[in-house]
Amino acid sequence: MRLLERARKEWFMVGIVVAIGAAKLEPSVGVNGGPLKPEITVSYIAVATIFFNSGLSLKTEELTSALVHLKLHLFIQTFTLAFFPATIWLFLQLLSVTPINEWLLKGLQTVGCMPPPVSSAVILTKAVGGNEAAAIFNSAFGSFLGIVVTPLLLLLFLGSSSSVPFTSIFSQLFMTVVVPLIIGQIVRRFIKDWLERKKPPFGAVSSSVLLMIIYTTFCDTFSNPHIDLDKFSLVLILFIIVSVQLSFMLLTFIFSTRNNSGFTPADTVAIIFCSTHKSLTLGIPMLKIVFAGHEHLSLISVPLLIYHPAQILLGSVLVPTIKSWMVSRQKGVKLTRPTV
Repeated sequence: MRLLERARKEWFMVGIVVAIGAAKLEPSVGVNGGPLKPEITVSYIAVATIFFNSGLSLKTEELTSALVHLKLHLFIQTFTLAFFPATIWLFLQLLSVTPINEWLLKGLQTVGCMPPPVSSAVILTKAVGGNEAAAIFNSAFGSFLGIVVTPLLLLLFLGSSSSVPFTSIFSQLFMTVVVPLIIGQIVRRFIKDWLERKKPPFGAVSSSVLLMIIYTTFCDTFSNPHIDLDKFSLVLILFIIVSVQLSFMLLTFIFSTRNNSGFTPADTVAIIFCSTHKSLTLGIPMLKIVFAGHEHLSLISVPLLIYHPAQILLGSVLVPTIKSWMVSRQKGVKLTRPTV
């Protein structure tokens, strides 16, 4: 199962490159008003498909056992949806005086506003042997919370960049995100046994639809002659993203391992991954809604497109190190317990 998940992620990363390359070769196919009609097929059908698929796949019935760890959940959600975006905003005030492309910097802010992903943080937590139940709960709960909080954060930090009225944004979010998600959960209740038995390829479906969204987004970019992306800005953004991920992982580790934190080593593992990972599957459709019609939408999307594979790659590299630390800490706890 783990090999299949890894193969899917590698296929998806290749797919992103192919989608961007195809958009560069023939952008007229995926622009608004073009043959694909993305103003309908992407803005409504594709986004609704992703969230209906999420509703079908989210195992919310398994989350009740994790509800009691309120302190843990509060820490992760506060770090993800408050500390992370606020810190990025402060950091961008310093970067605003640099020659880095301003729309890439705005894209970096959108990364900070995103909710946690549904899968990658759970997979890495499980690979280490951390608190998987907590990772599942916070990924699912964060996704639900992000439906409301993420658009608000985007409008708070980047409101002046949005060309869509506030009420229009939330009405479209409700119809294409909330309603399909709820319908997916309702349908899941009736076919749960079948889903568990057949295990449909939810990830592959969402990834395929997401590639279509990425393709049409970059079609808009390459059809606009006024947009120019310099390689210097792109390289710097890549370096900044990796640095941000490492710094935040270290911060969550320090906060959660203090003597009075009350978190176990297994909790710390879930905190490290759930607090620092950001959702591409939920993020790109939300950007497509909030910044609908914006000429720099694709540039704003670039940091999130980089952050997604970077968090998986970095997390995978650090799994052995984090696992070794967790095992040694757990052994230390057992040795210090008094014998009866």
